[in-house]
Amino acid sequence: MQPRARVVAGILALVLTVLFAPGVGLASSNHAYAATKMTQAQAESMFRSAGITWSSSGGCTNRNVSTCTSFDQLNLTTAQGAVTLKNSSGCALNITGGTETGHASGTYSHWNGYKLDFGKVTCLTNYIKAYFSYSGLRSDGYQMWTSGAGNVYTDEGNHWDVVYYNCGGC
Repeated sequence: MQPRARVVAGILALVLTVLFAPGVGLASSNHAYAATKMTQAQAESMFRSAGITWSSSGGCTNRNVSTCTSFDQLNLTTAQGAVTLKNSSGCALNITGGTETGHASGTYSHWNGYKLDFGKVTCLTNYIKAYFSYSGLRSDGYQMWTSGAGNVYTDEGNHWDVVYYNCGGC
């Protein structure tokens, strides 16, 4: 094999290794990808470093209690998406819902690590409505906005419900 061909083959091998490594995947038209799951401690550390806070009505983090706010089994790209939102918006973010039981089910659900709820603050609402595209009403009647990355932000009245298909450009 010629030196140039070896370089090209090496680059191709590296790209394929990265694309098909466990926990790594590509977003397709149906948004499916292999997700890297986080522990509560990993997510808390990432959020704390980014200046993102969290709270729960029950003052707890147990994934199996609906009044808790848990990050156990949160997708890494979901956590990265929250950090991207914090950095791009400059807004104070407080997570009020994570992977705990009690949310609606489905593939792209809180339980499966794709969604976070954020407390409603004017800064965040203004940012979403200024920089994301209005995308109509969800089946339950709530208004949705879609980011350029394809993540969906739903105004549920007292909080923002966000589905992260990817990290939003992290």
